[in-house]
Amino acid sequence: MSVHDDARPATLPDPHAPAPEAVAAEAEIRSHTSPGRARAELLVVGTAGLAVSMAQTLLVPVLQVLPGRLDATPSDVEWLLTSTLLVAAVSVPVMGRLGDMFGKRRMLLVALAALVVGSLLCALTDDLGLLIVGRGIQGVSVAAIPLGISLLSTLLPRERVGSAIAVVSAMLSVGGALALPIGGLVGEHADFHVLFWITVAVGAASLVATLAVVPESPVRTGGRIDVVGTVLLAGALVALLLPLAESASWGWTSGRTLGLLALGVVLVAVFGWTQTRIAEPLVDLVALRRPPIVLTNVASILFGFALFASMIGTAGYLQAPEATGYGFGASIVFSGVCMLPGGLAMLVLSDATATIIGRIGGARTLALGAAILAAGWLMRIVLTSELWMVVVGSAVVGVGAAIGYAAMPSLINEHTPVSEIAAANGLNSLARSLGTSVASAVGGSVLAANTVLVGAGAASFELPSLGGYRLLFALCVVASVAAGALALAIPRRRM
Repeated sequence: MSVHDDARPATLPDPHAPAPEAVAAEAEIRSHTSPGRARAELLVVGTAGLAVSMAQTLLVPVLQVLPGRLDATPSDVEWLLTSTLLVAAVSVPVMGRLGDMFGKRRMLLVALAALVVGSLLCALTDDLGLLIVGRGIQGVSVAAIPLGISLLSTLLPRERVGSAIAVVSAMLSVGGALALPIGGLVGEHADFHVLFWITVAVGAASLVATLAVVPESPVRTGGRIDVVGTVLLAGALVALLLPLAESASWGWTSGRTLGLLALGVVLVAVFGWTQTRIAEPLVDLVALRRPPIVLTNVASILFGFALFASMIGTAGYLQAPEATGYGFGASIVFSGVCMLPGGLAMLVLSDATATIIGRIGGARTLALGAAILAAGWLMRIVLTSELWMVVVGSAVVGVGAAIGYAAMPSLINEHTPVSEIAAANGLNSLARSLGTSVASAVGGSVLAANTVLVGAGAASFELPSLGGYRLLFALCVVASVAAGALALAIPRRRM
């Protein structure tokens, strides 16, 4: 690797810029993509995103029964989620960069293959260690969503890109909303391995359909893989995310938690230093430190926090017994069904959101989504007495998230060179994932610290109190308002 004293000067030609013939080929593909072809490509890529999103959530409803079935402790079983989180965090930005270098469709196929292989391994074993490995392999597939967004952005006619981005972004919530009742239904009436056979089938179908229907983008940069940057980024993300995932069992003041967080900060600093001093960095910080990109990514962290809190703050809330003073004693399946309206709202609003972005711009649309998100959380704080109130409040949160999640990749694409588009979308997806990790850690701590005793005598047990949930929802209001303020500060692109 060649080393420079400072970042690449903006006045020099970009060595990663696509060749003129690639740009011409992209224009040719766009101009000859018929409406029917565009719909088929969107359907295939959107289904791939749905499959990946479902795979991340399907296991959540059965986590409580897995320790008994696997002869393991609850903390050991939690690694089925933690392994996916850590691998996904590392894979998303790396796969995005590789997509820019070697082909977005090619890396999308790799992501879908990882979903199939990881799911198949999990479907065929009862060994906890192999299940964790399989779930880790599944984590690679999370890159399919930002890769799909980037691929469609270079293939579809420009007038269809906005709605396509909104649809694929919506799959993040739709997949999670569908996975909860499906996972609960399977957990109550069948073996948990059925969940993995579902993702094997959907993942394999998406893989074949992508091979048959979706062409490769001609825009690719080539180059060499930044091995040092990849190792540093992987170490930094693991050091930051692992203590967040394990905060409930380790404690916020434990040596492991504080030590890993400190190591993560150091590794992030070293990673940033190296990325501005090599010719072919994993992350082009010169391009991605532009104010619109930075503000969008920080807002994405806040959106990720607020949206994931809806999951942990709705399912458990509905399932809590009425003796808590707020719960409805709902089953896992029914609580999942109650969360469907919010997830489906994201899909239904896709076209409308694209129209809004076209009229008022991505930044104002992101701010609008944040305002609706804040309103939904305020409803969750105030309206608690009836089931329909909780469902409506959660649906409003889903509407706000739908609008915001569609605006984010639009902003990223608007302010990013075409040669960096997959890497930029990968980092934006990582920002949202970081928000969900923080929400899981903070939300778990808030609810664990604010409890109410249910039952009497030896049969009594503690559950989160209504005050604990309201405190978590108030944090979501703050996060939503802050995201809206950041969105309004995003400058318009200079034409």
